[in-house]
Amino acid sequence: MPNFLATRLTTWVSQTPIHLALVVLSTLWTLPSLGLLISSIRPPEEVLTTGWWTVFQHPFDFTQYSLENYRTVLSAEGLGQALLNSLTIAIPATVIPIAIAAFAAYALAWMEFPGRQWLFLAIVALLVVPLQMTFIPLLRAYGHLGLTGTFAGLWLAHTGYGLPLGIYLLRNYIGSLPRDLIEAAAVDGATPWQIFTRLIVPLSMPAIASFAVFQFLWVWNDLLVALVYLGGTPTVAPLTITLTNLVGSRGQDWHLLTAGAFITMTLPLLVFLALQRYFVRGLLAGSIKG
Repeated sequence: MPNFLATRLTTWVSQTPIHLALVVLSTLWTLPSLGLLISSIRPPEEVLTTGWWTVFQHPFDFTQYSLENYRTVLSAEGLGQALLNSLTIAIPATVIPIAIAAFAAYALAWMEFPGRQWLFLAIVALLVVPLQMTFIPLLRAYGHLGLTGTFAGLWLAHTGYGLPLGIYLLRNYIGSLPRDLIEAAAVDGATPWQIFTRLIVPLSMPAIASFAVFQFLWVWNDLLVALVYLGGTPTVAPLTITLTNLVGSRGQDWHLLTAGAFITMTLPLLVFLALQRYFVRGLLAGSIKG
């Protein structure tokens, strides 16, 4: 028993510097978000005259803080409609690429057909193509098809931009699954569709969730693609465009800007926290066997 306690104590002491370093880094990383949250609930005059850290001089005096800034930006400044627009854009633009990439990755990993490796190399090569090169051709095509300024056009654009990374991640992960498992299911009479839905998809959830985090964060925080394909129409503008307009027209109202910025970052943070247990496993997709 004493040897066990001595071993535990030695391990704890040896890991203390690592734990302290992680606590310090986490604190430094969280401070900007904490400052943004505090500033978003402070009165306008205090935001303009004092720093957010001054609230700790009277840490239990919350009578002067309110959610008025949030009510203002969600109603008068139009961020409420922009929030719905961002959800309307981000959810389909995340689900559609995941579905297509999963099918393509399964075919590239486990189905034999001519040119399979060359096709995969071409998809990987698309990762280095700047998306700015596609703006003019796509805008011309959208003009003929009537998709300019529509959610459907933006869904298709984000699907095309996200597919190369999604196929690359999922193909590597699905290709690392045990071959014996796939062959056993085929011997038992399972069709390719049954193998995909009942075997591949459940086993690939870490990679799928990891790509979902990447794609959702990319679409949610996107400004350039939304501005190009949607323009500045308020009825379809997402949070990024509305917040940019808010900065341009209300740049002196820091209390409104901080509230709008915190609204913009809240949902991605919740998505990341909900899927964080899959995130690291998905980042290592295909790097190890088993």
